[in-house]
Amino acid sequence: MVFRYPTRHHSTGPLLLARYNLASLMTLVHSAAALLPFLLRILLGISLVGTASSTIFLLLTLLAVARYHRRAQKEKAAALATPATTLPPVTILKPLHGMEDELEQNLESFFQQDYPDYEIIFGARDAANPALQIAERVRLRHPNVKSTVVLSGPPIWPNAKVFSLQKMIAVTTRSFFIISDSDVRVAPDFLRNTVPPLLDPTVGLVTCMYRGIPASDFWSSLEALGLSVEMSSGVVVADMLEGMRFALGPAMAARRDAIVAIGGIAATADYYSDDFELGSRIWRKGYQVVLSHHVVKNVLTSRAPIRTLGDQLRWMKSTRYSRPAGHLGSGLTFAMPFGLLGFVAGIGSGHLVLGASLLAAALANRMLQSILVGWGIARDPRAITMCWTYPVRDLVGFLIWLASYTSRRFYWRGETYRFGKGGRITAEHRSTVSAAQDSREPRSDKT
Repeated sequence: MVFRYPTRHHSTGPLLLARYNLASLMTLVHSAAALLPFLLRILLGISLVGTASSTIFLLLTLLAVARYHRRAQKEKAAALATPATTLPPVTILKPLHGMEDELEQNLESFFQQDYPDYEIIFGARDAANPALQIAERVRLRHPNVKSTVVLSGPPIWPNAKVFSLQKMIAVTTRSFFIISDSDVRVAPDFLRNTVPPLLDPTVGLVTCMYRGIPASDFWSSLEALGLSVEMSSGVVVADMLEGMRFALGPAMAARRDAIVAIGGIAATADYYSDDFELGSRIWRKGYQVVLSHHVVKNVLTSRAPIRTLGDQLRWMKSTRYSRPAGHLGSGLTFAMPFGLLGFVAGIGSGHLVLGASLLAAALANRMLQSILVGWGIARDPRAITMCWTYPVRDLVGFLIWLASYTSRRFYWRGETYRFGKGGRITAEHRSTVSAAQDSREPRSDKT
């Protein structure tokens, strides 16, 4: 038998391997350290590009705001100069879905219109909807305003709201419509300002911007500020660059012939952003879509932060599928992500002054936008007093924008859907829960 004693080679093998691995690791660390200045310069470059693009967007926004004010003054004067005898009968279509904060005040504002002839039609899926009790209470207080309720039953179209609107339109013979969400509150001169442009046969739809009215929580406050500032900015810039080719859901005025021309309201039944699609299709049929000078209020309901962020993610996903190119480009309109990136890269590369300047520029950009747009257009006083929070909203908005490129699924009114090509939606799970039970889940349905 031959005995093999341990040799020096066998005892030092693991040690040599460890030394080799350590040497390889050190080589990688040195390589990364050598690349770090280069990577930081790239990040600074990205920050500079983003700062420039967000600054250009701010300048475009300021030009658009000035243009909006010039046109608004003329349009308001023309609307108020329209003789009352020429104002057409109007039907207000008001879909309802569960309870919301200040629902009674919102609904009552539509019964207090300074307008010669209008009626209100409420739509609900079933009689168990608790919002109908509120609507009935308001109706009893205003017997002088013609109003009725239409129960649509379980929806057979992907968009339940559009299914309800179809049933509501079918019970009226009037040719001028207001389509408005239940969480919207208006001034007494709302109809007097939004209907007159439709007397021009070339105009098929009038759409209104809106001011966010927050609930008591912090996330609702950020969301409301985003509605007053971010939404208004995007709309006025789009109107200036290419004209209105879409509509905003909270409050729209439309003529029957324009809706018939696109194949009826059913043409929007497969879309989550039915308001965007309605305006787009009417525009493609050769009608004008007019951005009204009149601003309405969007009253938010207090919800858990995850619900608030989930709703905003759903809206972002909707835009991603409805306007993919525009949604992608909107990433360059944010300021705070690029300011923070520049600040971090500046510190890392030894350019502290440059980094601090990029962050300061981003903060100033968003605060200025909040004041000039949120107050200048939406007349939201919080856009001035809380302008320091808008940079936070800008950063959150960017993170939601990134998240919009994740899944296709979304949760809406207690049901699960999936986005498809062009913004079409498919219902994956339809709720069998009644509106009374579902009302325990506060929601917001802006698109």
